[in-house]
Amino acid sequence: MEKVKVGIVGLGRLGRQHAENLAFRISGCELLAVCSVAAEEVEQAQKDWGIQYGYTQFDEMLQNQELDAIFISSPSNFHCEQIVKALNAGFHVFCEKPLGLYLEEALRVQEAVNQQKDKIFMLGFMRRYDKSYQYAKKKIEEGKIGEPIFIRCYGLDPAKAMDEFIQFAKSNYSGGLFLDMAIHDFDLARWYLGVEAKQVWAIGGAYAYPEFSEMNDAETGAALVKFENNKIGIFVAGRNCAHGYHIETEIIGTKGTLRIGTIPEKNRVTVFDEKGAIKECSDGFLERFEQAYLSEAEEFIACIRENRQPAVTVEDGVISTAIGYACKESFETGKLVTVQSLIQTPASPI
Repeated sequence: MEKVKVGIVGLGRLGRQHAENLAFRISGCELLAVCSVAAEEVEQAQKDWGIQYGYTQFDEMLQNQELDAIFISSPSNFHCEQIVKALNAGFHVFCEKPLGLYLEEALRVQEAVNQQKDKIFMLGFMRRYDKSYQYAKKKIEEGKIGEPIFIRCYGLDPAKAMDEFIQFAKSNYSGGLFLDMAIHDFDLARWYLGVEAKQVWAIGGAYAYPEFSEMNDAETGAALVKFENNKIGIFVAGRNCAHGYHIETEIIGTKGTLRIGTIPEKNRVTVFDEKGAIKECSDGFLERFEQAYLSEAEEFIACIRENRQPAVTVEDGVISTAIGYACKESFETGKLVTVQSLIQTPASPI
């Protein structure tokens, strides 16, 4: 295969970043089609990047037999339906996280993926492709910190994005704080600790923004997770971080500790002024993980060209969704929730 011909659906902030990467930065890839329900986004993408095909209906794009793969970066509530449709139409599929907003539909997607073994499916857990997170994984595998037994994760969105998110959340179901934000950290915990979650207890509240209570969601929340072999995870997620986008991970082992992103530095520059010495912070996820988003897309294209499956699987998406759902249930009920009981029920037919 000379070039993998790709169609992308979803041209929001992340979608446009993915589209630019696919169009200009990935060897062996050609972005042939773009799709969005917003016609102006399609027209702008075609004008800016010279894309041959533009669609406002996803089903129409799936009829384009020139395409090899579909890249899904649409709103989360469309992911499961679009994954299944694209696979059934014969395409390789990349989908941004989360796999789905409901565990039952995530299980149906798992079944659909497993029925299409000849197709490449990859889920967008981009932190696995960030150099710092990969370096930490390598150190764990080398035994640098002994056996990893504890993980602590902070995932905090900038406060300046709050108004935009509340406006979005009032008319769109995001899955709630733990499914929408902490799911990356749940995936990292499984990756680093090498075990599965057993029980969760989650708490949270609406402290500065009461609108979250009206949506049965938390502005800031925390989850304590018991993993197999009594390993421990503590996860903090929030949408009201005054200093910017703050992603931090700590893994404690029997012989040492690894920390990633302790200070969410924008770059290596220190500003000296009347306020003192200042290290500016990242503004958002696109800035912090710009290279990781490119690297995961490169891996997807490479997997198609080399006919191999990626390390990130549909099962990773299902299990992380189950952990997120357990946290959501615990937050809403105040009870300790067992994770495995949520995914033992067979999925209904597609």
